[in-house]
This record gives sequence, C-alpha cells and structure tokens, in this order.
Amino acid sequence: MGYLIQTDTFWAFIGLILFFVLMIVLGVPKMIAKALDGRADKIRTELEEARRLREEAQEMLASYERRQREAAKEAEDIVRKAKADAEHLREAARKDIAERIERRTALAEQRIAQAEAQAAKEVRSLAADLAIEAAGTLLKDKMTKTQRAALVKASISEAAERLN
Repeated sequence: MGYLIQTDTFWAFIGLILFFVLMIVLGVPKMIAKALDGRADKIRTELEEARRLREEAQEMLASYERRQREAAKEAEDIVRKAKADAEHLREAARKDIAERIERRTALAEQRIAQAEAQAAKEVRSLAADLAIEAAGTLLKDKMTKTQRAALVKASISEAAERLN
C-alpha cells in the first residue's frame, strides 16, 4: 500500500475528492442550482414577455388590417357616391339645358308670331291706306259732289250700324 500512497495518481485522486467535498461543504452545487434556477426564471420571464408582445403585435396587426378594410370600404363608398352625384348632376344639367332650350324656343316662336301679327297688321294698314288713297283719287276724278256726299252718308250709317 505504500506504493499507492506515493503515486501521483493517488494524490490527484485524493485532491479531486477533497475538492468535491469542499465544494459540497461550501454549497457550490446549491449556488450553481440557484444560478441556473435564476437564469431559467429569467428565460421564462423573457419568453412570457415575448409571447405577450407577440399577442399584442397580432392584435395590432388585426386591428390595422380591420382599419385598412374599413378605409378601403369607405373609399369605395365615397367613389360610388361621387359617381352617383356626378350622374345626378349630369342629368340635372341635361334637364336644365333641355328646359332652357324649350323656353327659348317658345319665346322665339312667340316673337315670330308677334312679328307675323305685326307684319300682317302693317300690311292691312298699308293696304287700307292705299285703298283709301285709291278710292279718294277715284272719287275725286269720277264722282260728282252729290255722289260723294251720298257715298259718305251711306258709309257713316254703315259704320254706325256696325258699332251698335
């Protein structure tokens, strides 16, 4: 056994055992376990935080997607309403133009009718004036004073009868 005690391997083995005993006595395994537990707790906390952040991010993404869909729908509604308003305005303008053309046509027709009536009146007046002038010339040249007086008297009585 003397040989065993003197070998370096034996003393290295004893030193290793003493080292482990010292570690156990000083509580190194507990410190290591505590450090590992602390690290595990920290990792668990970080994982929970990451999970919570991921859920929040998913909720925010869903919210933004919902808002985007709402905005797209609202934009479509605005475009649809604008098209309907434009069509309504186009129809109103078309109707307004048709009404204006109709009023102007009626006014033009009325003016034409007035001008025709005025022209007919002027033609009758001119014809009457010419007839009176011609009759005056004829009466002057071919009728005697007594014949003229009788004709005037007859004309006055005829006019009086028409007035009554």
